[in-house]
Amino acid sequence: QVHVVESGGGSVQIGGSLRLSCVASGNTDSRYRYCLTWFRQTPGGEREGIASTASDGNTYYLGSVRDRFSISQNENMVYLQMNSLKVADTAMYYCAATLASFCTGNFMADRYDYWGQGTQVTVSS
Repeated sequence: QVHVVESGGGSVQIGGSLRLSCVASGNTDSRYRYCLTWFRQTPGGEREGIASTASDGNTYYLGSVRDRFSISQNENMVYLQMNSLKVADTAMYYCAATLASFCTGNFMADRYDYWGQGTQVTVSS
């Protein structure tokens, strides 16, 4: 079965940087590729899509992180470089995966079948 593991979270001060990593494994069907998207969620809050890549090379970002975060994917690995962090970025960050022949960069959580355990990002003043 497919497994997803995130890492790289931690505690930083306002304006700091973190790089999150995600590795997916377990795909045995060569017709499909890993579609990987970053989400985040605060306690009691909605889970929101943060960044994704599509198979056509386009990237998509939540408006509040655009120009500060950067996503890159290489096969089964995806990274999220987070710069100029704000207190509002504090959340549990999740890597989500689905298998498809073509990835659209969808931000809808229910489109993803496999989720990592989460990695906590805390930004303080």
